[in-house]
Amino acid sequence: MLRLLGSGRSHPKSSGLPVLVKQMWGTLRNHSLTPERWCSQGACAQTKRNDALHALWKGPASVPRGARQSPINIRWKDSVYDPRLKPLRVSYDSAACLYVWNTGYLFQVEFDDSTEGSGISGGPLENHYRLKQFHFHWGAVNEWGSEHTVDDHVYPAELHLVHWNAVKYQNYTEAVMGEDGLAVVGVFLKLGARHEALQKLVAVLPDIKHKDARAALGPFQPSCLLPACRDYWTYPGSLTTPPLAESVTWIIHKKPTEVAQDQLAAFRSLMFTALGEEEKTMVNNYRPLQPLMKREVRSSFQPLKTVQDPKFTTSKLTGGPDFNRRKYCFPGFVF
Repeated sequence: MLRLLGSGRSHPKSSGLPVLVKQMWGTLRNHSLTPERWCSQGACAQTKRNDALHALWKGPASVPRGARQSPINIRWKDSVYDPRLKPLRVSYDSAACLYVWNTGYLFQVEFDDSTEGSGISGGPLENHYRLKQFHFHWGAVNEWGSEHTVDDHVYPAELHLVHWNAVKYQNYTEAVMGEDGLAVVGVFLKLGARHEALQKLVAVLPDIKHKDARAALGPFQPSCLLPACRDYWTYPGSLTTPPLAESVTWIIHKKPTEVAQDQLAAFRSLMFTALGEEEKTMVNNYRPLQPLMKREVRSSFQPLKTVQDPKFTTSKLTGGPDFNRRKYCFPGFVF
């Protein structure tokens, strides 16, 4: 801990503080000191996350192109509960799964979207949206990797299931640039128990190690990657890869899905580069956070309220008289 020399003492007018101490005092006045535990969980993780950006986001592509860009930092207390938001209806056809491929930026699982077989409806959506593909974003280490964050909390990875509006548009390409064209379901990944269904996908990753490689996956059910709790946030946003089109209705699940350490490590075994090129490990393939601007983030669930409990000297979180603390978890909090 730094101590300020001469604090609380008078000094002769002729002497004054040494120049170095003056500089230190000015620095301390302009920069608040934050406890290390907060630094490691929040601000420092965000700083390191930004320092590790992919080259794509260090050039012109990183410049916001509108007022509804993604991803964003979701603030729990600022989200607005909307009782009109119903549960999202999910109906995926595992047989529609075509193949998995290395795009040179991430790995993507493609689906046959020529029929209504796989898709979502309900929730914040007015139409049926067909599943086109799903993919992941992840970091070089477990401290960062997700594109969206919740109250500045960063997850090690994030799943995106990309759908297009088959009622308003003829195909995915047309929907990308159209109003209400896309709906993307986001799911955070956190370290925990092994995800058995994900293992089928992990097992084929060695076959697509390099850019442009493809491999058959066979029938795969994407709904197995969704958390059991279907509470979500939703907001109007954009794609997080070029062309960054502002045609996306985002649906972000509140609860994360657990995956094992070795499963996440398998993601990091892929390469950005093609076979024969100098190998560059595929990590940190996320876009930086974008300003919320004047958008509203709505939630399908009621946010918990903070009340004063006379039994304790500190406040506790409660969702009503039947609240059970052990049933709830929050990023950055342990009950």
